[in-house]
Amino acid sequence: MQPPPFPVSRPRRLRRTRVLRELVAETSVSRRDLVAPLFVKEGIGEPVAIASMPGHAQHTLDSLRKEAAELAGLGIPALLLFGIPAAKDPEGSEAWADEGIVQRALAALKADLGDDVALVADLCLCEYTDHGHCGVLTGDGVVDNDATLDRYARVALAQAQAGADVVAPSGMQDGQVGALRAALDGAGFTETALLAYAAKYASALYGPFRDAAEGAPRFGDRSGYQMDPGNGGEAIREVGLDVAEGADLLMVKPALAYLDVVWRVKQAFGLPLAAYHVSGEYAMVKAAAERGWLDGERTMLEVLTGIRRAGADLIVTYFAREAAPLL
Repeated sequence: MQPPPFPVSRPRRLRRTRVLRELVAETSVSRRDLVAPLFVKEGIGEPVAIASMPGHAQHTLDSLRKEAAELAGLGIPALLLFGIPAAKDPEGSEAWADEGIVQRALAALKADLGDDVALVADLCLCEYTDHGHCGVLTGDGVVDNDATLDRYARVALAQAQAGADVVAPSGMQDGQVGALRAALDGAGFTETALLAYAAKYASALYGPFRDAAEGAPRFGDRSGYQMDPGNGGEAIREVGLDVAEGADLLMVKPALAYLDVVWRVKQAFGLPLAAYHVSGEYAMVKAAAERGWLDGERTMLEVLTGIRRAGADLIVTYFAREAAPLL
């Protein structure tokens, strides 16, 4: 047998040591890729642990400031804020109140952190309405798209005024990005960026989040406005609408069950892309690790790497605090 005309490549040669593996790694995750979600609740005297999300809590304003400072010290560049008000009503009016809990939190964190950390304000009404849906309801109990956009515009202005660097509409109402861009620009907030939850699915993986944000619908579900899990092409159309309306950044939510969508969106549009590694995805890893079924740390890093490999530039993850020191 004649020897081959050139030496045979052996990929294992470059896997032999940690340094060699890192040298040729195609994908890496940095702490600068992470966005940490935080919950702040009005009317509590101390943080309340979230049982379905070990390591996380509903914060008081004071404990939120402490947590934010520690996350900033770990090099995490952005925080995503969710608020739980003391009182709810059919319109969710506390979402745009000047002294609403998120507005107070934004102002405090901006004073503490300045421009060293980007403050991202989630914009939806489900935590603020007494019915738990993401907008104003018609008499038939259906979310009124256009009436809801008017309320969203009020929320965006309140959040921008309070210090949000980025407003992140998550309610999946048609035309929401265009409505918010027009409202912000019209009020002089032309530099406030919009992170569009452009492809947000009606997922079963949001369960722990609904415990944390106290925003589960009191009746029905959100399938009428969030996306069907079986649809991938629809995501591209949805994202295209948000891009045309002026979105600065895009998001796919959830992440792990929709990595194909993350890839397709990144390839199609090229804008900065976030993937939301949601509460249920976090809780599954935590539960398995607590039972000794998985190595929690290795699984966490593998999951985050997979999300980056699929095309996400940013990862919104409840693992941010744990992951940052390892990256």
